[in-house]
Amino acid sequence: MEFLARTQDNFAEKLLELALRSGADAAEVYQSQSLSRPVFFEANRLKQVETNQSLGTALRLWYRGRPGLTVAYGNVPPEEIVQRAIALSYLNQPEAVELAPPHHTQFANLGEVLSPEVLVEWGNETIAYVRDIYPEVMCSGDWECDTETTILINTQGLDCRYTDTTLSCYLSAEWVRGDDFLSVSDGQTQRGSLQPDKLAQQIIQRLSWVKDHNVPPPHHRVPIIFTAKAADMLWGTVQAALNGKRILEKSSPWVGKNGQLVTSPLLTLSQDPLAGPYSCPFDDEGNLTQPLVFIENGILKNFYCDRTTAINLNTTTTGNGFRPSLGSYPTPGLYNFLIKTGTFTLQELITNLDDGLIIDQILGGGGISGDFSINVDLGFRVQNGEVIGRVKDTMVSGNVYTALKQLIALGSDGDWNGSCYTPSMVVAGLSITSKWE
Repeated sequence: MEFLARTQDNFAEKLLELALRSGADAAEVYQSQSLSRPVFFEANRLKQVETNQSLGTALRLWYRGRPGLTVAYGNVPPEEIVQRAIALSYLNQPEAVELAPPHHTQFANLGEVLSPEVLVEWGNETIAYVRDIYPEVMCSGDWECDTETTILINTQGLDCRYTDTTLSCYLSAEWVRGDDFLSVSDGQTQRGSLQPDKLAQQIIQRLSWVKDHNVPPPHHRVPIIFTAKAADMLWGTVQAALNGKRILEKSSPWVGKNGQLVTSPLLTLSQDPLAGPYSCPFDDEGNLTQPLVFIENGILKNFYCDRTTAINLNTTTTGNGFRPSLGSYPTPGLYNFLIKTGTFTLQELITNLDDGLIIDQILGGGGISGDFSINVDLGFRVQNGEVIGRVKDTMVSGNVYTALKQLIALGSDGDWNGSCYTPSMVVAGLSITSKWE
């Protein structure tokens, strides 16, 4: 971040001052600076090391009561940004100024910056672990250290900023056996340190389940294990249903269901601004984020919303106003979505199945309705508590809300998929179709 700090010293403050001098009634500056150092591996070897820097600035102002929003990337003259925002304001209808009240908070830096040499070492270790057991596979992946600084200030006196450093890695192992092609992938996101041995073991575990030949999937409804990686598909629908904007539009099936049982009692869903590698002290409107329980033991407790949605729902913001992009206005968004883990290891979930299917990688997903039909990109058949081989050319369909009411068990193997922390889970009531039929 050193280069960005030198070239953009006090840039946000200068932009705000210039907006007021140009006649703006009020203004807000949101700035995101990032520095990443990814290392890439291809065909089992180091391919390249990169350094990427970016700076994005969004200015939102009200000029003669009309809002104008403009975005600039890199080192753009502040006069140009202000004049562009004022020009755009003429195209909009007047609206009330909505800015966060004054407070000045500079949060402690989170995470630790690591050198590319350390990332290269971890990458080599992970690939070596996998190829010691499966020398015929070809591994590719990337390891990255990313540092991001977020600044939000406005003419009301708001000044919030923090710097966040995360480490991430991704590994894909490709295995060609005659006419059969297999690709197994997994990743990690952490602070301070990554775990090459753990990532390698996750890949090796899937490769060991492949066995010598593919097997037919079940031809009837059986319990299905979604690994932590695949379970994220279900939570995308749940996150949409908990969005206050969906409540306002009455498109969520949980409208008017507060205090009622909406999922299996095994489920408790929450958010925590201090959890894991995705800490988030304030939202993009300048509101402090907060811990919040959405569903507790299956009972619906809360929705999440930004300031505008909260006003329309006659409630208060939950600190969940986020910008989908720099050029967008804040809208309800989630961070650190946590699913409370169960007590069973993944192996115990498998052992407890007489007949079933493991889904580890998928293609496709669902929407707010909950209906989905997904291709099983990587799946395995379970019989008598053991994995007997890989299944191919298989689809699974059903409804997310129904599946979560028919939850059988939750694993203890919680893991991050983006900013969603989820364990493996076993559900019933899904339909299986296959070319094997």
